[in-house]
Amino acid sequence: MNRPRKLHFVCVGLLLLSPTVTLAAAQKAAAASSSTPAQDSTSKTGSPGKKKYSHADDFLIRGTVFNEKALSVPAVELRVRKEGQKKYKWETYTNSRGDFALRVPQGSNYEILVHVKGFADQTRTIEAKGGGNEQTVVFRMQPLKGDQK
Repeated sequence: MNRPRKLHFVCVGLLLLSPTVTLAAAQKAAAASSSTPAQDSTSKTGSPGKKKYSHADDFLIRGTVFNEKALSVPAVELRVRKEGQKKYKWETYTNSRGDFALRVPQGSNYEILVHVKGFADQTRTIEAKGGGNEQTVVFRMQPLKGDQK
């Protein structure tokens, strides 16, 4: 009858020792790794003069595109350029729910061109010069008449 009781104390003793041994081994491993400086591969950019760009001060343009029946339209092309420029610098498409989002630098006015087959193109100007860091827009596309499709 005493035998199972001793076995019980031995098992409890092993359970108490095993976390201590594991903790001591983990502390030794941590001390060894902290003594040698680890090189972070994400801090290297490949070229010494290149800086990482932060989107903290960007202006967010987001919105939804609907058709004439008030249904959202997926895969609509949206192109954005600074006001007064010829070339479009940013381009995105609406997702399956007709939503889009695009970040641009603050401090300018931007023109958005919305294009989808079978509908008339729309252009809208967004002011991103101050007073906030985002704007939500809604486009209601109008179908082309007759032969213009």
